[in-house]
Amino acid sequence: MSFLSKLKEKFTKKEDKAVYLSGFKKAKQTFGDQLNEMKYEFKGVDDDFLEQLTIILLESDVGIETADEICDRLKKKCEDFPSLTFHWAMNFLIEIMKEIYEEVEDTDIVYNENGPTVILLEGVNGSGKTTTAAKLANMYLKQGKTVALTAADTFRAGAIDQLAEWGERLNVPCIKGRENGDPSAAIVDGCRYAKEHGIDILLCDTAGRLQNKSNLMNELSKMNRVSGREIENAPHNTWLVLDATTGQNGLSQAEVFADSTSLSGIILTKMDGT
Repeated sequence: MSFLSKLKEKFTKKEDKAVYLSGFKKAKQTFGDQLNEMKYEFKGVDDDFLEQLTIILLESDVGIETADEICDRLKKKCEDFPSLTFHWAMNFLIEIMKEIYEEVEDTDIVYNENGPTVILLEGVNGSGKTTTAAKLANMYLKQGKTVALTAADTFRAGAIDQLAEWGERLNVPCIKGRENGDPSAAIVDGCRYAKEHGIDILLCDTAGRLQNKSNLMNELSKMNRVSGREIENAPHNTWLVLDATTGQNGLSQAEVFADSTSLSGIILTKMDGT
């Protein structure tokens, strides 16, 4: 099942599918149209074809190393088919991209069997951490779990109130940090509340760190340490929230955040271009 097909299965209403997947239309058409243009001058998977394919991949914000890997695999795969048609060349291209995507398997979400499961959401400003925290809270509520939110973004104006508002809408407790205060103190308060009230899932919304400010990144490391002192092995999951529209910059963000914290997952937001 394709990526878009899997997305479709997540929606139960036809209008939901149409609204959500329409955001992919422009990107899909641009990439597909560029590939289809190549069929008019197709003479086989030769150097000219591979050069043009590389350009299309780069224009679609595929990294240079990945683009080269795709083209190298395609060239090798097509060597045994001297009379290959453009249609089959495209089928091989899709197959290779799928293979690369699936080379690293998804890791399972870690749940704490002996107390609250602590999940830290990290990422730069505007990536969608607060909204993602609310969506995750709603998901876990539907699974029958008890949930609490921790507003540890003490720097962004309105961030605490925004998460608190989501908490009220979802009927979920929100442990608030003090505005311009120590975010780690908010994490400690959240962990203690979760233990005292038998909460299953504690979702911690952290400040939007600029990945080029080392002092702020050190603060993230501190939040990881203090949560571990309050609840064994916490945080059990640390997820980096990335804006999907940032392209290659997302990779550099992930590398820097991974240096400061032990990332266990990535959430891509704004996949529909919003």
